[in-house]
Amino acid sequence: MVKAVMHGCNGHMGRVITDLCKDDKDIEIVAGVDKYTAVANDYPVFESIDKVNVDFDVIIDFSNVSAIDELLNYCEANNKNVVLCTTGLTDEMIAHVDSASKKCGILRSANMSLGINTLFDLCKKATQVFADAGFDIEIVEKHHNQKLDAPSGTALALADACNEALEEDYDYVYGRADRREKRPKNEIGISAVRGGNIVGEHEVIFAGLDEVITIKHTAYSKGVFAKGAVEAAKYLADKPAGLYDMKQVIAAK
Repeated sequence: MVKAVMHGCNGHMGRVITDLCKDDKDIEIVAGVDKYTAVANDYPVFESIDKVNVDFDVIIDFSNVSAIDELLNYCEANNKNVVLCTTGLTDEMIAHVDSASKKCGILRSANMSLGINTLFDLCKKATQVFADAGFDIEIVEKHHNQKLDAPSGTALALADACNEALEEDYDYVYGRADRREKRPKNEIGISAVRGGNIVGEHEVIFAGLDEVITIKHTAYSKGVFAKGAVEAAKYLADKPAGLYDMKQVIAAK
């Protein structure tokens, strides 16, 4: 059984993952890390990662960007693998991820959902077929009204997947209100909707002459991200140092 530390255990995603692991015979949360410790847990909780004194195989991180450098320093020094789910990392933090991966295994993804990560490949394959046939590419993402960033990191990752198939030849456009011109061919439009408590919806539209193909993913709860993080932790636990992604997790299933 894989023994995991839940970094950010008392946040919303930490609680979801904790509950999910209770019913999974292949993984166990043996310790948690959180600045807020006034929550009852079935495992010991420490205020910082360097205070953890139990044996474990892998760390699942759903915390805050302010804790990332400290976490990476710990993983480097102790050769501990980490599933890095916290988003909003700066360029400097991403560079730190790259350097730390020389001493420990790090799995990082713009979205931990198994469905979304399958969607990346579907979009790449669809772009290879439709772009040369004159289809336009538009991406629409929808999230709850408390989300701070727009467009979402997942929408950008979907655009990147399409653009990779186009040899990075397309530009990203985030709005057309200030333009009065026909739509140029070499662009990917990305639109963001914010409202209510929408968990997450991403739609990639391939619009051609007399036909439209839509590839869509809808998350009805944050459990889809928790499930992906748990599967990633089980995959990463015994891996050597290096950078990993969700495609490898999916391929191994």
